[in-house]
Amino acid sequence: MVYDDRVGRIQQAWHRERPDLDVAPQGIFGRLHRLAAALREELLVVYAQFGLGEGEFDVLATLRRAGHPFERAPGDLAEHTMVTTGAMTKRVDRLVDAGLVTRRRSDVDGRGRVVALTPQGLDLIDRAMTAHMANEHRLLGPLTEADRRELERLLAQWLAVHEG
Repeated sequence: MVYDDRVGRIQQAWHRERPDLDVAPQGIFGRLHRLAAALREELLVVYAQFGLGEGEFDVLATLRRAGHPFERAPGDLAEHTMVTTGAMTKRVDRLVDAGLVTRRRSDVDGRGRVVALTPQGLDLIDRAMTAHMANEHRLLGPLTEADRRELERLLAQWLAVHEG
């Protein structure tokens, strides 16, 4: 099926220029790429309403979902957010400066560090997460409930192959 959108027009041009080349995957990858970029922009708007960037939101959300006492070692934070420890250090530094997290020595390992939400950080991430989920529900609005379930199933199946 040919769709009349930017990706479809690119595919049509390739089909005209290289009819020997199957560009069908471009329909999926091109649309995923464009959709991801558009959705990311929509998500960033909500983070910014709370004075957060994507990285800061990610760290605060990771600490929040860790459960009480809302803390993790920096290495655990990096693992749960899939960023390097160097990038994590910069994110945590910004959050410490903003008074949203603290960094202290580990009670278990005196050489280790622990990052924890402050009361202000907990309040902020709870409000930001509520707004974030409302935004994600809004963004999924054009899809039926059945389409959402099917899309999630397909994406989970495909991702499982790549994540092993």
